[in-house]
Amino acid sequence: MNSTSPVALVTGAGTGIGRAVALALLQAGYRVVLAGRRAEPLNAVAQASGTERAHPFSVDVSQPESVDQLFAMIKDTFGRLDLLFNNAGVGAPKANFEDISFAQWQTVVDANLTGSFLCAQGAFRLMKSQSPQGGRIINNGSISAHAPRPNSAPYTSTKHAITGLTKSISLDGRKYNIACGQIDIGNALTELSARMATGVLQAHGEVAVEPMMDVQEVANAVLHMAQLPLSTNVQFMTIMATNMPFVGRG
Repeated sequence: MNSTSPVALVTGAGTGIGRAVALALLQAGYRVVLAGRRAEPLNAVAQASGTERAHPFSVDVSQPESVDQLFAMIKDTFGRLDLLFNNAGVGAPKANFEDISFAQWQTVVDANLTGSFLCAQGAFRLMKSQSPQGGRIINNGSISAHAPRPNSAPYTSTKHAITGLTKSISLDGRKYNIACGQIDIGNALTELSARMATGVLQAHGEVAVEPMMDVQEVANAVLHMAQLPLSTNVQFMTIMATNMPFVGRG
């Protein structure tokens, strides 16, 4: 194993976008910590990578103690962190706004917003203290950071909040050579989004099939952001299926 290879942490690495990004980083030569709740898919990604540079680690990003254990492992194993792809998150069951339960709201906030904050804070602290100082944090914002889908208040609220988190980290990280950007993704084809290809509720109340894009294009975009020198930052990138309803959403 090349001990000079950059070290990346990908949360939500077991499936979907996280899996695609983790594999792209591994192919590019990174040492990658694969973080997620379930060990089985993380181990499957590590095996699929065909390299010993993949390091699965089970974590609940909504729990401070679990996140602390993750970053203690990274510091003890690698001594530094060069990249965090802050990707872990969940959605709530689609429901009318007035029917959303507090438990549903809290679950989404804990995973998407609190989890992103805790992981970013852990990365920030390590990047600030390491030598050479600095690193990069990329937050997964989603198209929902700009425009909601119907019946998605918990998810949309957290993704709007991610934009504020990104801006705050970007500003506060300047003096420590920590760059922070955000990628907003629309209709990448994964296990979770496959239903959109068969029909999804639109703002006018009808169900319509939406165009999808290859998730590998998202992985390529994140890799581009990751490989820039720290003197350069993609602050916000929107990558989406060309003909999906976004600009005309609503």
